[in-house]
Amino acid sequence: MNRIDAKFAQAQEAGQKAFIPFITAGDPDLPTTGEIILEFERRGASIIELGIPYSDPIADGPVIQASYTRVLERKIPVKEILEFVSGLRERTEIPLVSMVSYSIVHKFGLEQYLGQAKEAGLDGFIVPDLPVDEAAALSTSAEAQGLKNILLCAPSTPPQRRRLIAQVSTGFIYYVSVMGITGARDKLPEDVQEHLLELKSLTDKPICIGFGVSRAEQVRMLARVADGIIVGSAIVNLIAQNARRPREEVVRITGEFVGDLITGLK
Repeated sequence: MNRIDAKFAQAQEAGQKAFIPFITAGDPDLPTTGEIILEFERRGASIIELGIPYSDPIADGPVIQASYTRVLERKIPVKEILEFVSGLRERTEIPLVSMVSYSIVHKFGLEQYLGQAKEAGLDGFIVPDLPVDEAAALSTSAEAQGLKNILLCAPSTPPQRRRLIAQVSTGFIYYVSVMGITGARDKLPEDVQEHLLELKSLTDKPICIGFGVSRAEQVRMLARVADGIIVGSAIVNLIAQNARRPREEVVRITGEFVGDLITGLK
């Protein structure tokens, strides 16, 4: 069984919800990324979303864009990130999901990228700029490698496309709670729960919510209806603010923050 499926099955059996932190691979450096991921696991994270930097992130806000820029300026190739994942996989069994541009997949060649992702130890991927008419074929190719193709669904997604996403997304569905680019927000829309329940009527696949989550009380509210909570910009921003500190301090500070957010699930 794919690690993502196993994690959600385990959570459902225990009556728990998944917590999925996002971190940019290589910011501030790959060894620190690895230690932070292991600390997140110790703090109770369920799945890790790992951003693979690319030059034109269409859905990411200024915080994540800046982190991608810092990594790209150091010219860390995707191949090195996959090698990093392979080394990390020897130290943990936590599910790892990459956020990766379709341009990167296309550059590798679909089958080659899927093969290398599987070999490295990734469990799935999110392709934010994936053409919707190619989603089903990609899910089929990914499943053949034992990987999950996790699709994004937004409040503005037309009903017909929502049904397609519910049908072909694998692993889980990533529901975008706030329209526009990612980033921590003071308030979430009041109709978030209504939209989530509507999406749940279309599928029994896990639905995880992200974009704008930054506090434990938001986690607590959304956990009533979502199967998992994704937090990205708030974590990436905290790493950036503390990047000049010793590695162990960066790991501790970000780990404590994630631990506090996870209390919203209890």
